[in-house]
Amino acid sequence: MKLQPLHDRIVVEAAEKEETTASGIILPDSAQEKPLRGTVIAVGPGKVLDSGQTAEVGVSNGDTVLYGKYAGTEVSVDGSDYIILRSDDILAVVE
Repeated sequence: MKLQPLHDRIVVEAAEKEETTASGIILPDSAQEKPLRGTVIAVGPGKVLDSGQTAEVGVSNGDTVLYGKYAGTEVSVDGSDYIILRSDDILAVVE
């Protein structure tokens, strides 16, 4: 199954949770934080403005992005977990 987001939505595959700290301490599942970084899998065509024109989304497939802690909706498709975000929820593109 392939996801195709609508309007200004973006499908992101979240990065893996950090299992150890920088100093090497192993974190249990309950202490691991939700990742705030992911890879863009699919991008919608853009938001339709009042003028009828379409505003393009500022990211493309394969970009690594940072997003807010409580942003988006988590979905599971074919055993893979994704987050569907609006383009406004993207904070930055990592280069």
